[in-house]
Amino acid sequence: MAAAAGLSLGAGTAFATPAGPGVTGKIISQTTFGGKDYILRQVTIPPGQSTGWHYHDGTLYGFVQQGTLSHFDSDCESDGVYKAGSGLTEPSGADHVHIGRNLGTTDVVLDVLYVLPHGAPLSEDAPNPGCDFQ
Repeated sequence: MAAAAGLSLGAGTAFATPAGPGVTGKIISQTTFGGKDYILRQVTIPPGQSTGWHYHDGTLYGFVQQGTLSHFDSDCESDGVYKAGSGLTEPSGADHVHIGRNLGTTDVVLDVLYVLPHGAPLSEDAPNPGCDFQ
């Protein structure tokens, strides 16, 4: 499974910026069990766009259905390139700020399972940590 949903991004100061134009997310199903929300969502990132800088209050598991997702951490370094058929996990917490980018020419389509504390948002906006990209 591969993730990268959230949606936010920022500039070096401390402003969160939303996902790029055309980035969409559609909830497929959701349930709550044992104080956790389990939300299955399909996220589409058009070519040249990104999720924006963000983090999650719970763990995400994702699967790349189509395209190639380029994933970056708050050190502005790539922490993975995930092609169709690949999975990834995003750990929880504000110390795991990241961004998913589509540097390719076709849509990135992700199936994402969010495992969140009950009532938590899908993602939390974060400022750009000083990277020269968004």
